[in-house]
Amino acid sequence: MSRAGSTPFRERVPSVDLAWRRMDAPDNLTVINGVLWFDGVLDEDRFKRTLEERFLVIPRFRQKLVHNGTRGHWEPDPDFDLDFHVRQETLRGDDEESALRQRVSELMSEPLDGDRPLWRFYIFDGYRGGSALLGRIHHCIGDGLALMMVLLSLTDLQPDPQADEVETEREENPLTALFHRAREGLRERVEDTREHLEHARDRVERVLPEAMKLLLKPAEVLASTSAWLKGLGSVQALGRLTFKGRDPQGPFKGPLGKEKRVAWSHGVPVERIQRIREGLGGSLNDVLITAITGGLRRYLQHRGKEPDGLSLRALVPVSIRPLAEMSDLGNRFGLVLLNLPVDVADPLERLSELSRRFRKLHRSMEPVVAYKILSAMGQSPAGLQRLVMRFFTAKATAVMTSVPGPKQVLYLAGRTLQGMMFWVPHPGALGLGLSILSYAGEVRLGVAVDVGLVPDPEKIVDGFHEELAELERRNAAQSAQSA
Repeated sequence: MSRAGSTPFRERVPSVDLAWRRMDAPDNLTVINGVLWFDGVLDEDRFKRTLEERFLVIPRFRQKLVHNGTRGHWEPDPDFDLDFHVRQETLRGDDEESALRQRVSELMSEPLDGDRPLWRFYIFDGYRGGSALLGRIHHCIGDGLALMMVLLSLTDLQPDPQADEVETEREENPLTALFHRAREGLRERVEDTREHLEHARDRVERVLPEAMKLLLKPAEVLASTSAWLKGLGSVQALGRLTFKGRDPQGPFKGPLGKEKRVAWSHGVPVERIQRIREGLGGSLNDVLITAITGGLRRYLQHRGKEPDGLSLRALVPVSIRPLAEMSDLGNRFGLVLLNLPVDVADPLERLSELSRRFRKLHRSMEPVVAYKILSAMGQSPAGLQRLVMRFFTAKATAVMTSVPGPKQVLYLAGRTLQGMMFWVPHPGALGLGLSILSYAGEVRLGVAVDVGLVPDPEKIVDGFHEELAELERRNAAQSAQSA
């Protein structure tokens, strides 16, 4: 990512980022949507000053993407207007939760203006006695981890740090010191030596230990794999991706429309998931995805479709971003196809099966192959890209992603950030997105759907909570038997 003051007038768009821009379709936009809520009313002027000081110093957010066929470039928007990109409104209706869900659903169905920088913020007053903030950023600007870095660069570790203490805090505190590399340039501070990389790793682990597994494990696995095994693994992975059949049509898969809808769970303490994991086995992610899969099973039954013998696939993003590029924008991830055993009724059997499937995917070259396919699509004619995307997304039913957030409570523009959620785009022929996000000791599930397929995504969320409760009951029963 170019630094402030050094950005050329025109900057070439990497082919993988161009591919994400060209995936936009009227019935399926590739925009990442995230909502944050606060303990009081968010001051619009102060929020804009924060954007000017920490967000707009990153050149990308003042640039628009211009493309023609297989070539694209970033160039400054000569008519950039911050007031266009930040809007404030008051939620209407007696039920503020429903009003926020409705407004987020309406906006995520609207495309971003392609003649301007591809992002917008909406401040909603009247939510829980304070404000909520919806951020919409196009996927071509960056993936979930990159945008999490940018989001956290806007935050503080205390409600109202004094201006003369801000720079000291950024240097001394690992959270702000790391995330402000987004504008200072991480490569200038982290040389390619073991000592410096280990120092950077230690700084990140103190803030986002779960994130380190996601950030570093794929790169470490690839680094420890010999060249001929990489080549063989890539051929095998390409074969698996190519020759897997289509996922069946059903309540989660079918013709798409423009109208989308979102839902999200209440916060689940990470300690609660940890207790289940310690008693029943698997990882935290295994437990969460077991509960999500059970929630999908319950929803199928709610819709009158018996899930016996049915296994749905999810496209799961896997980061291949090296440590030295963790503060860069752009997209550095591949995809794996994970079979979700919705046909398994017993949650313990489902947990065991998902753990086995994750272990099998652990050393897969599928993420690298998928990344190369995405990059190649950006260099292909638009019609061919659409065909390739439809071909591969037909093999799945959903996109499922997990992004770890910070463990401590943060502050934005002087307000306590009480919670956050985001929704992953589900491009091509996919109409279901499932997102897991942790923050301040809690984890939430977000569901984004095509209304024509799933008019009531909150029932999937209800099923997720019911499955977690069932896993807890089974864990307690096993503990009582062994006592």
